[in-house]
Amino acid sequence: MTSVVLHSSIPGVSVKHGKVRDVYDFGDELLFVATDRISAFDYILPTGIPGKGELLTNISQFWFDRLAVEHHFLTTDLSRLSLPADVEAPLRGRSMIVRKTQVIPYECVVRGYLAGSGWQEYQQNGTVCGISLPSGLQESSRLAEPIFTPATKAEEGHDENVSF
Repeated sequence: MTSVVLHSSIPGVSVKHGKVRDVYDFGDELLFVATDRISAFDYILPTGIPGKGELLTNISQFWFDRLAVEHHFLTTDLSRLSLPADVEAPLRGRSMIVRKTQVIPYECVVRGYLAGSGWQEYQQNGTVCGISLPSGLQESSRLAEPIFTPATKAEEGHDENVSF
């Protein structure tokens, strides 16, 4: 059985811990480590999903390899950083080296159910991120089809829904 990785550590390297990823600063490059942490409504749960970090990294690499535009992804080969073996081993398969770039503080949220901040907006306006939804829906109703709802990516606190 795969062990659950909730935290990563690289002694002497500056790190920012997100809800799921740990981001280490190596000068012109960053190391993104996808942990197995679970977050729900901006709260990190005490347990994780074994292998989640590896799966997230593989999905990201799959799509970055197919993009025909310049992006930040460089490699998953950790030997580029010359990390000690005992530090590198638990990070292998769940880490990406990326170039530093300007952050665009938005995230792409696809909703299949009416919950959270979407439910709050729906109660007030009958919309989610400006998208009109049928009347009479209840909290956690399944939507007829998933909708794309952009949000700000907050450094602290909750992300905020935004219109297109």
